[in-house]
Amino acid sequence: MKWFHLVLGILFALFAVVQINDPDPWIWVALYGVTGVLSGLLFAGRAYPLLSLFLAMFSFGWLASLVPDFWHWIQMGTPSIVDEMKTEEPHIELVREFLGLLLCGTNLLWQYFYGKRRIKA
Repeated sequence: MKWFHLVLGILFALFAVVQINDPDPWIWVALYGVTGVLSGLLFAGRAYPLLSLFLAMFSFGWLASLVPDFWHWIQMGTPSIVDEMKTEEPHIELVREFLGLLLCGTNLLWQYFYGKRRIKA
């Protein structure tokens, strides 16, 4: 399990790097970057469950604001969001943001429970 945290840390660090050319890069670089750092810290044996929980709540709160856009995309028949890197249609960016927040929130929530258990041990 320890190495899984390292893999997640590296993966989220790479996610942060590719966000630099995004229309709103700083929030995404920060969110992916902090998620990656927290995963790396779990690999190193350091847990910050309250910070993970706070960031998970932030991610899921933001994600909740995008649910109508995600639902609209599903009603459209789930057109491709990966055919082009440049987003010409607004649903492409919104669905990508929804999925990114889902990844971050899920990882951070998992870090919260794992870290909380680790501190008690």
